[in-house]
Amino acid sequence: MTDVALITGTSSGMGLFTAVELAKRGLQVVATLRDTGRSDRLRAAAAAAGVDLDIRALDVVDHAAAAQLVDAVTRDHGSIDLLINNAGQGNVGTAELLPMSQIRSQLEVNYLAPVNLTKLVLPGMRERGRGRILTVTSVGGAVGQPFADAYCGAKFAVEGFMQSLAVVAERFGVQVGVIEPAAVASEFVANVERPSDAGPYTPLLAAYIARSTGAFANAQSAESAAVAIADAATAQDFRFRTQTSPGATAFVSTSLADADGERVLGFTRPWIG
Repeated sequence: MTDVALITGTSSGMGLFTAVELAKRGLQVVATLRDTGRSDRLRAAAAAAGVDLDIRALDVVDHAAAAQLVDAVTRDHGSIDLLINNAGQGNVGTAELLPMSQIRSQLEVNYLAPVNLTKLVLPGMRERGRGRILTVTSVGGAVGQPFADAYCGAKFAVEGFMQSLAVVAERFGVQVGVIEPAAVASEFVANVERPSDAGPYTPLLAAYIARSTGAFANAQSAESAAVAIADAATAQDFRFRTQTSPGATAFVSTSLADADGERVLGFTRPWIG
């Protein structure tokens, strides 16, 4: 029986290439994006690879729509065996510059949306005794970075949620993990929210933007990151935490001695008997 994968945020970048890569590996892929009118590149990439995708609309912050989607996919395909929470949103700004609306938006997209979809697919996975849930976070989910207060805060939050869930879910055959890319060449940067006037922070923000521009000029390709995500999604030797490049591993290791997350899970597993 073919495993069914549901992935969010597939209009471009890592999401697009991950959807195609998983289909190439024989999975039935349900690829979602906010506006199916923007699916031309996804369809073209699938056609070039000779694979079929089930492309559906989903705005991940619409929790009612997410519930309807999960019900429809389960009805149409019989199950959801793999969830990849890939949709995300960037933000640049430090505390004083951030309106609460932007902080809430970061939490809605980068934290609450993956949590909601995880909750929706868990019952079916638990009942079948198998499943895998991966959330694409960021090296910013392990290392707080200047002018990324809201973004890193949301990414830290979703990593904490998933790490807490992992040891409980695995008792029912469901594997939960996170994927941590560093800079990836995609449209993500173009869509980042940023302040129009940084006031006294202007020179500091300019230095940060210059540094980030350099990092993204040498970024990992979205295709390469997608292969790493697909590898984690299909690996027999599952790990909670996966980085998509050696550079990402080196970066998170400045904050995490437990780079793949297994030491923490080994420590907490006995707490539930």
